[in-house]
Amino acid sequence: MRMIKPLTVLLLAAMVLPSFARKKKDKNEYGVYLAGAAASFTDSLVYITDIQYLDSASLNPQGLLNGRAQYSLQLKDHLEQDGRLQHRTCFMFFSKKKKSLEKEMAKLRRNYQKGSQLAVKDLNDFRFTKPDDE
Repeated sequence: MRMIKPLTVLLLAAMVLPSFARKKKDKNEYGVYLAGAAASFTDSLVYITDIQYLDSASLNPQGLLNGRAQYSLQLKDHLEQDGRLQHRTCFMFFSKKKKSLEKEMAKLRRNYQKGSQLAVKDLNDFRFTKPDDE
């Protein structure tokens, strides 16, 4: 009879303690819609990519895209590959919701086309990939 209390406490502890030893959950939210734009101060062409869903892209707890500089460099490298489109400034746009990103890209496109001094071209042959080291 005297051993029932310690055995009960020991059994209860054996059931409760493993729940506290769980692995910490990854705080990054994976799966992001991405789009990019590239402009130059010396050229009247603005290139805009398609909206792409990248399941390996993630947002940090503050809501910023992890590795956004690498995604921007991917776009810049793609444009500089043939040697004609040098010195472009690349911008990254991202969102968890496709509709929100579509709205933002439509606004960007309208702003660039407003004065009809800049020509906007779609960049359909470019795909973002997960950066090697984040």
